[in-house]
Amino acid sequence: MIPERYARYYLENAPSLVTLIALSLAATLVGVRFYVETMPGVSTFLWPLYADSPTATFLFAASLFTLLPNLGSPLSEARQNLVLAYLHTLAFVWLVKYGLWTAVALNVGFSQYFPSLYDYWFIVLTHLGFVVLAYLIPHYGRTTPGALALALVLLLANDLFDYGFGYHPPLEYDPGLLLPALTVALTFLSVALAARALDPLEEVRETGSI
Repeated sequence: MIPERYARYYLENAPSLVTLIALSLAATLVGVRFYVETMPGVSTFLWPLYADSPTATFLFAASLFTLLPNLGSPLSEARQNLVLAYLHTLAFVWLVKYGLWTAVALNVGFSQYFPSLYDYWFIVLTHLGFVVLAYLIPHYGRTTPGALALALVLLLANDLFDYGFGYHPPLEYDPGLLLPALTVALTFLSVALAARALDPLEEVRETGSI
């Protein structure tokens, strides 16, 4: 968990919060560029499943955007409701899943990417940063069993879409069976981490914070 003082500094102040939102949206655009040449072959409605990392950063930006009305107040007073619980849960699991997945994928095909400064080091380190960003969300976001179940179903559908139908992100090697197996494992790990990190929405109701 990121220490509360850092979370409050970055998420309670307008300049830092707006900067984080802007950087997340910029990262989304940079990520889309990686997929743009192959996206015409994928149905527009399936782009969120195809463009994995851009979806993660866009969900994070949307999650952060909900904090704008809370500026000037502590994170503990951020609005909580069922819709926001679903959004924050999906943002968390997408960041963790595809932050870790990128590092795993590039190391499964290690010889194809290492030691390139951009294709290996920059990509791995920036995507591991997704996991760090995900742990800002528990400071203001909540979850529900339904949100966790939806996240699991959507991630498994994404895995099926990627490897069952061959729409995984462009790779410099054949993923074989190892990468799909690791990807499904990361799906369950990401949802488990969300369940552990995010407080249940019901507990917030019991304390009268809604």
